[in-house]
Amino acid sequence: MENQERKNYILKGNVCYTPTRDKFCIVENGYVVCKEGRCAGVYETLPQEYESLPCMDYGDRLIFPGLVDLHVHAPQYAFRGIGMDLELIDWLNTHTFAEEQKYQSLDYAKNAYEIFCEDLVQSATTRACIFGTIHTEATLCLMELLEQSGMSAYVGKVNMDRNSPEDLCEADWKQAAEDTEKWILRCETLEHVKPILTPRFIPSCSDALMEALSKLQKQYHLPVQSHLSENLGEIQWVKELCPATSCYGEAYQKYEMFGGECPTIMAHCVHSTEEEQKIMKEQGVFVAHCPESNTNLSSGIAPIRRYLEQGISVGLGSDVAAGTSLSMFHAMAMAIQCSKLRWRLTDQSLAPLTVSEAFYLATKGGGAFFGKVGSFEDGYEFDAVVVDDAGIRSPRRLTVKERIERLLYLAEDRHITAKYICGRKIFSKES
Repeated sequence: MENQERKNYILKGNVCYTPTRDKFCIVENGYVVCKEGRCAGVYETLPQEYESLPCMDYGDRLIFPGLVDLHVHAPQYAFRGIGMDLELIDWLNTHTFAEEQKYQSLDYAKNAYEIFCEDLVQSATTRACIFGTIHTEATLCLMELLEQSGMSAYVGKVNMDRNSPEDLCEADWKQAAEDTEKWILRCETLEHVKPILTPRFIPSCSDALMEALSKLQKQYHLPVQSHLSENLGEIQWVKELCPATSCYGEAYQKYEMFGGECPTIMAHCVHSTEEEQKIMKEQGVFVAHCPESNTNLSSGIAPIRRYLEQGISVGLGSDVAAGTSLSMFHAMAMAIQCSKLRWRLTDQSLAPLTVSEAFYLATKGGGAFFGKVGSFEDGYEFDAVVVDDAGIRSPRRLTVKERIERLLYLAEDRHITAKYICGRKIFSKES
């Protein structure tokens, strides 16, 4: 890990990005310029004003904007690939909660989070929105490890005070709110890793706790992340717990934690009603589409084409451990595959996602939650990943576009040569 301070420099190689979701912008043997941590343009021929800058020549390798994971559970990384024969609520009760209880031990948390952070650094992910557990010390440990690694992330201390195992249930809403505020204040020294309020989901958070979190959100102007309309049984449960609300999303909106003045990510949205979709669009709520998780837990297939056509903000999430991999390349491939199944089996009015659309969701689409992130357009924060696909052998002479497409299905961490976040080189295999 290099974690070098930002500076002015140039990367040279096959530069690829998606300023819109319709198609790739590809500059072969081109240049992308970093000035003080931001992109200063992509060029076929380097302008004279930049000729004195240091240039990292990556030859025939591919240079992408960094990939963005809008939804991942760090404590669940320890048991990925286990329990995939269960649906959501049974999976939570059988595997997730039992694992997360272990994070009351700081030694266990440190060991587990070191593994998670090391693997995340070596992936193509540059930005992530991450769930911790209810444990303050363990969550701070995760945040400090991420900070040391050079990653840029939002991390949440999870809140849950009802319908949860005794050892994973905060004692009462007042104490939960006090602990959360103390955690927020202890995060202030971190530069690249920031807090995000994280009510786990409506079934695990009392009305009093949601009200208290809403006050904290307004006081500290924090974003919010949670889950929405993932599973039919979960949705029915919310109806029983919140009979006065017309849809699951309204159970967040009544506490003003559903977009608007409160930047919000809602994971899944597999079964969002038309009314819920309308509110998401009006309020600017981000959808974290987690196709592998939705498949593994038999939740369903979110209508991402419909969301895009309506102008709803959408990014991708790995959702480890219901998703089995941190790879956002894998998430892109799954997003395309699941959209094909939905089109073929459920609704032929929604065309499958294209490669460029999936790539857009994993870069600029999800990156928008962080600001001007996920593209090489002028003024965007300089997040970049260099990929060496020479080891994926083929007798064919492939175009750069074909090489990009196959990476969605074939890329592995070993293909990542270097990674830059906001201009800082945080990982390189060559120096």
